[in-house]
Amino acid sequence: MTTTEHRAQAPPGSSAADPRRVPAETDGAILFGRYAFPPNERGYCGPDRADELLERVATGASGPALAEVVRGFEGAWPYLEFIGERLGRSPLDPTVVRTYWLGGPELARCGGRPLVDALETRFRPRLSRLEFERLAAAAVAGATPHHNFHVFGVYPWVGLLHGGLGDAPLHVLDRCRIRWGRVAEIHGDTAVVSSRSLTWDGRLLALGPPAAETARLRRDGHALAEAVQPGDWVSLHWDWVCDRLGPSELAHLRSSTATELAAVGSCAYSAPARVLA
Repeated sequence: MTTTEHRAQAPPGSSAADPRRVPAETDGAILFGRYAFPPNERGYCGPDRADELLERVATGASGPALAEVVRGFEGAWPYLEFIGERLGRSPLDPTVVRTYWLGGPELARCGGRPLVDALETRFRPRLSRLEFERLAAAAVAGATPHHNFHVFGVYPWVGLLHGGLGDAPLHVLDRCRIRWGRVAEIHGDTAVVSSRSLTWDGRLLALGPPAAETARLRRDGHALAEAVQPGDWVSLHWDWVCDRLGPSELAHLRSSTATELAAVGSCAYSAPARVLA
């Protein structure tokens, strides 16, 4: 680790399980890595540096090397840049990163015409006219640059559902979105979490009733989230617990998910998007 990297001290009242951790509210790169690691581990996005990413996030090793890894997420980075521009902050400002993954009131300043223009710059050359019009219509209908908009609106999986390809697209949509759940039990390196999975009625995505699922807490001693216990609300990405959620963060994620589902669902899917990162 270079001399320019640092480990911030945990604030008073935070978990004492690992005092080296950088608190999410003070370091955007660490916060980003907590949510970006699960798909990166699977090889779905970001640079081929998953082991390094997990270690840096788990030990709180922030600095230029971690920022370099984060900038390698070509799907997410332009959203961070756009949100940062709209809020007058840097792409790795913690508020920008939290807004992208969890939502919040700042998203109200990031939608509408500016989002349509950003989508046009980024995606129009790679889409047919109808495909781009669908994305633009979702933005007009209230979509925002939240990660779940990218999952529901930009990825091809909802279009594949309309094409009748069965449960596989629905599973990917559900795992790839940022979702919430409540910890019921902890068993070693895993937790049993009650969460609401996506459902599909042949026309629209919705949230089903709460059901138990198993999520990972640690790999090789490294965790993404602060120590959690039964009763905690947590965020999930793929099969990992990413972070503990406070009441406002939980409310923001619920609200943003509902907003993106409604905006994307209001637009017709004439064809799946083809080559979007």
